Amino acid sequence: MTRSMKYLAHVLFVLIILAGTAWSATALWLHLTGGLRVVALVALMTTAFMSLILRFKRSRRSGWATLALGGLAVAGWYQTITPEQTRDWAMDVSKGVRAEVEGDHVRLANIRDFEWRSKTEATPRWITEDYDLNDLETVDMITSVWDNPDIAHLLVSFGFATGENVVFSVEIRREADEEFNELGGFFRQFELVLIAATERDIVKLRTNYRKEQVRLYPVQLSAEQRRTMFLSYVELAQRLEEKPAFYNTITANCTTSVWALALALKPDLPMDERLILSGRLPDYLTDLGVIDAAPAEERDENALITPLAQNDTGEASFSDVIRRK
Repeated sequence: MTRSMKYLAHVLFVLIILAGTAWSATALWLHLTGGLRVVALVALMTTAFMSLILRFKRSRRSGWATLALGGLAVAGWYQTITPEQTRDWAMDVSKGVRAEVEGDHVRLANIRDFEWRSKTEATPRWITEDYDLNDLETVDMITSVWDNPDIAHLLVSFGFATGENVVFSVEIRREADEEFNELGGFFRQFELVLIAATERDIVKLRTNYRKEQVRLYPVQLSAEQRRTMFLSYVELAQRLEEKPAFYNTITANCTTSVWALALALKPDLPMDERLILSGRLPDYLTDLGVIDAAPAEERDENALITPLAQNDTGEASFSDVIRRK
């Protein structure tokens, strides 16, 4: 082996040690507590140090072997972290929607219809509704921005001829004492949950109490496409009820999950960075020709929902208010 190749091999080994140790330490820190966390981190650092010593002082094989054993130990432990259905969940995500389908009729149970008094306090109410897919008239995309305009939470609202709306939202399923953090979303810290809610619950929470910038964009789909999209959510609800899954900040979040569902409409739907930078999703959908092609500033201004735009009497949905602008 030439000197340059030996140098590159040394660099590669060190980079693998650094990357592997950083990833493993983060996972251990997030999932372990107390003395067990300390013991695991000390064992991890000892293994990394021993791998370096053996690699440079004894033989390449012994260094790689020690590294491999350490990696297998961490990987084996990590695979024991599995998603659960039964934990002490936070109130707002304590129930995922359940769905039953019989022909053109769908029954949704555990639809959230809370009466919010603040961003953390509400009177809980979970309802069951029956829907006729022949009455499905509208699909609306709702984006909610709380800080960085490039990052938004995505909700999809389905409107029926009866005047009812049901909103689906793919969310993290926090435990009662947990708060979301993006880092934990990479390391199996949070389960995934599909929430179905009324607009007066899930939209009002974000506009009135969380003070987020919420916009609603009517999506132009055919009747068959609306039906397919709705049933895609129904199938996701059934899958999660049967087998829980983890939330992932990149691969299984509110936007990428909806993109996966939308593939049922258009199998060749292109991937795009705006699926990650979800605040730019309206631009992506404009390019696809499914929402208003007006200039972006005008489009976004017309889509804005403010607390004053809400109809608290229940005479109209938020979707209706936006369509009247």
